[in-house]
Amino acid sequence: MPTSRMTAKGQVTIPKALRERLGLRPGDEVEFVEVEGGLRLKKRLGESPFARYRGYLRHLKGQDPDALLEAMRGR
Repeated sequence: MPTSRMTAKGQVTIPKALRERLGLRPGDEVEFVEVEGGLRLKKRLGESPFARYRGYLRHLKGQDPDALLEAMRGR
């Protein structure tokens, strides 16, 4: 089982084999979950950067795309 040592700043290096197996990349967020007898490390799955735009064009639903383009072009 891979091991690591904590630094004076509280930092721990996750061994390469585990990073690869978990699909961890620089900048990824991880979550520490306290379980009986220890900790559990989970990769934190963030929200899609496009999620905030979901439904943004809902008011255009059912309209003719060609007519929309013509209106955008000012014709």
